[in-house]
Amino acid sequence: MTKFLLWLILLILCWPVALLALVLYPLVWLLLLPFRLVGIAVEGVLEFFRALVMLPARLLGGGPRQRAWAPPR
Repeated sequence: MTKFLLWLILLILCWPVALLALVLYPLVWLLLLPFRLVGIAVEGVLEFFRALVMLPARLLGGGPRQRAWAPPR
């Protein structure tokens, strides 16, 4: 909603720039889409390696420790 209101203000103040932004936004989004997909893939690979490195500790029971005292719920 905020983006729409900003776009309306831009349309009132200088409509050629607003129309240019309206046309270019989908093109920029399409150009940046491969970078987002690569980022998702790299994040998945890094999480896999993290899980692989932490596997021996998890098998030996080195998970998150329980607190000695917990406040009542």
